[in-house]
Amino acid sequence: MQSKPILIFRSSFFWLGFILNTLVFGLLIILFFFTPSSFRLKLARFWSYTNNFLLKICCGIRYQLRGAENLNTGADAAIILCKHQSTWETLALHSFTPFVRWVFKRELMRIPVFGWALALTDPIAIDRGAGRAAIKQLIKEGTAKLNDGKWMVLFPEGTRTTPGKTHKYKIGGALLAAKSGYPVIPIAHNAGEFWPKHSFIKWPGTIDVVIGPAITSKSRTADEINTEVSSWIENTMNEISDKSRWNR
Repeated sequence: MQSKPILIFRSSFFWLGFILNTLVFGLLIILFFFTPSSFRLKLARFWSYTNNFLLKICCGIRYQLRGAENLNTGADAAIILCKHQSTWETLALHSFTPFVRWVFKRELMRIPVFGWALALTDPIAIDRGAGRAAIKQLIKEGTAKLNDGKWMVLFPEGTRTTPGKTHKYKIGGALLAAKSGYPVIPIAHNAGEFWPKHSFIKWPGTIDVVIGPAITSKSRTADEINTEVSSWIENTMNEISDKSRWNR
């Protein structure tokens, strides 16, 4: 195991590269504001590829993917509901999913360059304090995007959770699925064991990412969908988690 000074040194190089990478691709996305969102999402994918490359060479973090075939649902679009344990998934999901549109809190768009570029990737920016109005916005805008063949991605826990713990799964993503009729693709991963939340240090190793089979939403309630999603994700988390990495 590497010493903390070495890990800090390696993580510092990653953060430097990440900042430069975000500035370059963020400015490119802003520069090409007049192009279709599909083109700007291609730039976002290259940003994601570069982040994964930086994590590999600077921090020794890789990922292995299982269940990629489950993304071929046969439907024009789907809703990805992903475990939220780290910053990693917000940087890496673009690398191995279809060109997804994100649902996130509106405040993120205020971040210079990053937030401005994020606003140009055809997202749904939610005011989390708006209550029912936010849910109505999600259903209306989300259904319209899905009908246009655009995949959606949400983090049903709403915030990052530490390894071994979970937050109650919010109903928004499941409600969008129930109202729109599009399938749900659950994703589990253990990135928090290598890139813990609020941690500067990143620990080398291989992140396990598991993409689950499509969960049907037609003629089902949001509660039924939400229960199946949370059960699949949390059961899979029990299989891929390693308690020895939880309190490093």
